[in-house]
Amino acid sequence: MTARRKRTAWLNSTVLGIGLASLLSDLSHETVTSLLPGLLASLGVAAAALGAIEGVADGLSSIAKLYGGWWTDRLRRRKPLCASGYGVMAAATLVIATAGHWTAVLGGRTLSWVARGLRTPPRKALLAEAVTADSFGRAFGFERTMDTLGAVLAPLATLLLLKAGLAPRHLMLWAVIPALLAMLAITLLVRETPARQPHPRSLLDSYRDLPPAYLRLLRWIGLFGAGDFAHSLMILYATSVLASRRGLAEAASLAVALYALHNICYAASSYPAGWLADHFPKHKLLSAGYALGALVALLLARGAGSLPSLGLAFALGGVYVGVEETLEDSLAAELVPARRRGAGFGLLAIVNGAGDFVSSLMTGWLWSAAGPAVAFAAAALLMASGAVGVGLFRPLKTGSEG
Repeated sequence: MTARRKRTAWLNSTVLGIGLASLLSDLSHETVTSLLPGLLASLGVAAAALGAIEGVADGLSSIAKLYGGWWTDRLRRRKPLCASGYGVMAAATLVIATAGHWTAVLGGRTLSWVARGLRTPPRKALLAEAVTADSFGRAFGFERTMDTLGAVLAPLATLLLLKAGLAPRHLMLWAVIPALLAMLAITLLVRETPARQPHPRSLLDSYRDLPPAYLRLLRWIGLFGAGDFAHSLMILYATSVLASRRGLAEAASLAVALYALHNICYAASSYPAGWLADHFPKHKLLSAGYALGALVALLLARGAGSLPSLGLAFALGGVYVGVEETLEDSLAAELVPARRRGAGFGLLAIVNGAGDFVSSLMTGWLWSAAGPAVAFAAAALLMASGAVGVGLFRPLKTGSEG
């Protein structure tokens, strides 16, 4: 085998198919997300209904990931569960696009997010099994890059099509197509692991059976996650800081542009982070990414009042998320034996979901009670603690075991 073939062997049909599915599904659901507030307003409801819809959908999605992780390890073939998750998302998008009442939107959004939760562990397990252990970083980095490209392209395409005169509901109907193409990418391109042996354990036993080293790592991931606030709070911060000098309308537009910069940096950093993970200790790189997240929180705590300082914070925020998500998945694939990877990814999703809930609730409450400086300083402390813990972590590689 030539050196060139060795370098590119990781980008096989399965990795490409999963990457394309992530890109296409993100084009679909980010289009729906950007149009959802306007749709609810046209139905006579707004903030309260949107909060209820997103809260219920996110909560059920986290539970679905836990169940989906256990379920996928019990299956001989993981691809049907993964592909059907994308297909159900297409059907859910159709439900939302034709909804005549906000409860129908709730049903469609919940169905979409539950399907997304169920398909995530089998997708990650299929991706891990498609490459060798020395390519985990590049494979997961490629998938994250493709996913984030969808998040960058969807709002831009939505804005252009709306300006061209396409009605929001019609645009939502068009969003069904990339969701169906995502299912097609999984069906046609992804290959199952030959003669895979199922791991038929009860739900609780499946998670108790995970390696102790991985469970120790999850504690540090959870500690970091307790400070890793939702980046929509960065948009709120930028809007409030810029509004006093530029007016609310211009500040809101600039905040959206800053978030676009954030997503571009997220997409640009994911694959390089994965490449580094295949050549250097993954836990050290994850620790560095966590430390970068703490630095972003400190920048906001100290007061990022100018547009350049806000730009720096948003850019670094995108970079650390790219590192964080790529390296967490790569470490999970490395530390958890192949037969139990579904449960490993499912538990990681639950830890991250709980962290998202705690961090955003804590940061929002502290912001209201004591101001953004205190809120972001507390977040920085938790994130830095997680960075130190992961940096001192001593992994024992078990991912290649049966």
